[in-house]
Amino acid sequence: MHQDGEYVAFDGPKRIAAGPLAAVAVAVKRSTEAGAAGPLLVYSNQTGRVVDLDLRGSEADVAARHAQPGEAEPVARGPGRPKLGVTAREVTLLPRHWEWLNAQPGGASVALRKLVEHARRNGGEADRRRREREAAYAFMSSLAGNFPNFEEASRALFADDRERFSALVAEWPPDVRDHAGALAFPDCVPA
Repeated sequence: MHQDGEYVAFDGPKRIAAGPLAAVAVAVKRSTEAGAAGPLLVYSNQTGRVVDLDLRGSEADVAARHAQPGEAEPVARGPGRPKLGVTAREVTLLPRHWEWLNAQPGGASVALRKLVEHARRNGGEADRRRREREAAYAFMSSLAGNFPNFEEASRALFADDRERFSALVAEWPPDVRDHAGALAFPDCVPA
């Protein structure tokens, strides 16, 4: 039902659009102009959080404003060095941590990059499940926080209890129930 980077729009408990942000933004603009009951909310499937939209102008203006990188026309690059994607930031560590890092071959930066890559390889599945649960909870809190069984469904979500979660959200409006389930347990959603 969803993929990272996609968005979904709801008019109250009814799903009205899903897909890339530009397409969802245009659908929300159309619904707004048609007098949707609301509230009209757009959620990121990656985070489960509400996304603010700027709906001013024509549909083409809205689509262009919300186009994701790669959807818009490429920007011509000028002369000079290409961007390498390296970002310098501050890291706060204890003196013993700095001593260990500086003693590593290649220094602190190389050692930190190796540690991060190792953690990404070995903790990927647990990190993915944590992000899925957090996205589902953010969505549920926003749209279903006043629904029956919300607290118990949240507990089942964080306990990774799919059967209990499904039973607790069964009485929710279908679009909200289905989307919460798809965010919480994406590997169980039928194709």
